Amino acid sequence: MRRDVIVFDIETVVDADSARRILRLPDLNDFEARDTLSDYFLEKTDGRNDFPRQPFHQVVAISYGHLIHEPGEEGGELVMRRLATGGESRSSEKELLEGFFHLIETRAPQLVSFNGRGFDVPVLKYRAMAHGLSCPRWFTQGDKWNGYDSRYSKEYHCDLIEVLSDFGASARCSMDEVAAVFNVPGKLDTAGENVREMFEAGQIDAIRNYCETDVLSTMLIFLRQQLFCGALTEGAYARTLIGIRNYLETESESRAHLGEYLQAWDQLAH
Repeated sequence: MRRDVIVFDIETVVDADSARRILRLPDLNDFEARDTLSDYFLEKTDGRNDFPRQPFHQVVAISYGHLIHEPGEEGGELVMRRLATGGESRSSEKELLEGFFHLIETRAPQLVSFNGRGFDVPVLKYRAMAHGLSCPRWFTQGDKWNGYDSRYSKEYHCDLIEVLSDFGASARCSMDEVAAVFNVPGKLDTAGENVREMFEAGQIDAIRNYCETDVLSTMLIFLRQQLFCGALTEGAYARTLIGIRNYLETESESRAHLGEYLQAWDQLAH
């Protein structure tokens, strides 16, 4: 069991420079490049999907919730330490990636995501390589059966979309769908399809705030899964939720989006 648990999420837009290169159209502006790349993938998939493949996604936010495994009255407990977004609103993509992989190099935490293996992690790895970064510990941590790239082991990366669907044996539900069933907040006023518009309008802080609320929803789903599988007792689970609520109440004084999330959570409890 890893002491540090990092629940994470990323937000991306199409990398206009890479789009211009693959399209061989260097004179396109950023808006045209993103639109034309969608057309490119629509053609490659015979009209089925215009969503660009992972290498073409520029990372604009990486948010994380930091939980710590601590001994408790009934065994292991999880304690909320921090909810944050890497870097600052003006940070470059390279700086955001350096921060994320530095966390892997220094702490080797358990990662928790929702569809992280299918999207977030491939994007992070492709983009890190595009910037010439290195993270040896990603590949050396663990053993033959347990590591960051071990699909069926949750020790270093628990991808909830995989775990909850029994690795594809049943339907892979979206985070918003699972949140609705588990009675925890899902998407509030923003969704992933709004990120490009927000980015092009220069609303980076709003993207970062949105990414943090997605992390909170992922965290609450993860805790429910931990309760179900016995990793947390009912008492430990309840105390973790109290800790998260207390954290949000304190932080909402300066971070309005966390207060809005807490309000949505409270409304679901009634």
